[in-house]
Amino acid sequence: MIRPFFVLSAILSLAAAGGYAQSSGEATYKAKCMVCHGAAGLADTGVGVAWKIKPVTSPAVKTFTEAAMIDATKNGMGKMQAFKDKLTDAEIRSSVAYFRTLIK
Repeated sequence: MIRPFFVLSAILSLAAAGGYAQSSGEATYKAKCMVCHGAAGLADTGVGVAWKIKPVTSPAVKTFTEAAMIDATKNGMGKMQAFKDKLTDAEIRSSVAYFRTLIK
């Protein structure tokens, strides 16, 4: 009787762990940023192309510090809206951290 309990516990633990594979920064990026910046940060979406958003591979984007990206996300930049009233500071920091992983 104990063995089926452990098997069931292991299965449920693995299923729950799969749900947490995506970081909160990645989830926020996908929910709020990807529509313009694209899945890989290449700004290859309809909005990204129309607004002439620079891709993450752009030398100009690569020069931005993390603090500058956080500020741009909080307060907006160009046509990008401000997210200070839509996301928490932690969500902004984690989404910027995820975006920065796309820089190659």
